[in-house]
Amino acid sequence: MKDVVMHYCPGCTHGIAHRLVGEVIDELGIAAKTIGISPVGCAVFAYNYFNVDFQQAAHGRAPAVATGIKRVLPDRVVFSYQGDGDLASIGTAEIVHAAARGEKITVVFINNAVYGMTSGQMAPTTLLGQVTTTTPGGRDPSRAGYPIRIAEMLATLDGAAYIARVSLHNPANVARARRAILKAFKVQMLDLGFSLVEVLSICPTNWGLAPQASLKWVEEMMIPTFTLGELKSPAEVG
Repeated sequence: MKDVVMHYCPGCTHGIAHRLVGEVIDELGIAAKTIGISPVGCAVFAYNYFNVDFQQAAHGRAPAVATGIKRVLPDRVVFSYQGDGDLASIGTAEIVHAAARGEKITVVFINNAVYGMTSGQMAPTTLLGQVTTTTPGGRDPSRAGYPIRIAEMLATLDGAAYIARVSLHNPANVARARRAILKAFKVQMLDLGFSLVEVLSICPTNWGLAPQASLKWVEEMMIPTFTLGELKSPAEVG
C-alpha cells in the first residue's frame, strides 16, 4: 500500500478491504506482477492506494478489462475491485460471463447494500424494507424486486472455481476475509479458474448510522440475507 491519505468517508471499511488485499499481495510476493482494475464508484481512486500497476475501467466493465489484460499477459496476477453498483447493477452481464467463461482473474466485490458514491440510491443488493434515497418508504419487492445474491448466482456457473462471502464487521471476520482473499489469489495463481470474494462492508454516511451501529447492522440485518462462507472451493487449494 502507498503511504497516502484515503478519500473514503469516516468509518467506511474500504480501507480495511484495501489493506487485506495489500497484505495478501505482499504475503504472496507478487507485487511486481500484479495488475489491479479499479471501478466506477467509491473505489474509483483505488489506484492511488495500491503500490502495483493499475487500470481504471468504465462503469461495470472491470471484468472485461481484467479479461483482456489476463489474456494478453497470462503470467500476471489480475484482480478487479468493485462495488455493488458497479458489479451487480451496471456490470451484471460482465461479471456473469467472465465467471461463466472461467476467466483466470480474481474479483473483490464490496457489498454495502447501497450506491455509495452517488448519495445512497437503491442497489441490487439493497435489503427488503431498507430505506434509501430512492426507496424512502423502504424497498418494496412488489415494485423494486428482491436483493440479488451475487455469490450464490455465480457459484452455479461451471467456470467459477472459488466463490466466497465474508464480512468486516468484527476482527474475527476480518481475519476470515483475509484468508478468503488469499485463497482467491492462490486459485488464480494455480490456473484453476475464476475466483470472487464478496465482502460485506459498511456505509455509515448513506445508511445514516454511526460506524459502530453500522457494524451491528451488518451482523443483524445483512448476514441473514447474505450468508457468510465458501460457496465453491477447489480441492487443490486447502
